[in-house]
Amino acid sequence: MVDMSSKAVTERLRLMDELWLLSVKLMNSKIVTRHAAPTRKERALKIQNSIRKILFYDWDPIGISTDSTFDDEYDAYIAPIYRILVGTRSEEEIVNRLFQMERDSMGVNRGERDAL
Repeated sequence: MVDMSSKAVTERLRLMDELWLLSVKLMNSKIVTRHAAPTRKERALKIQNSIRKILFYDWDPIGISTDSTFDDEYDAYIAPIYRILVGTRSEEEIVNRLFQMERDSMGVNRGERDAL
């Protein structure tokens, strides 16, 4: 037997109203997902991609950065720079390596390392 007293009906209506408001809030809320921390491989790929962009747009000893068709032109030089960054992190070592790669692998002679 259901209590149909004024007080009981009012209480049920109030509860239904609260449930309705809660359901509306839930429908309008954004789903929040937690992202797992990036794996070591994902971090390494992100770093390598950053090095690729820097070599292509900033270093660019043969002047091809205006044509994105060649954006992988310097990919062979990513690994040596990456090894320095995870090893000594020496700015001087990076400059020397870039200078050596320009001179020995590409035949480019800037003359001075200061440009690097």
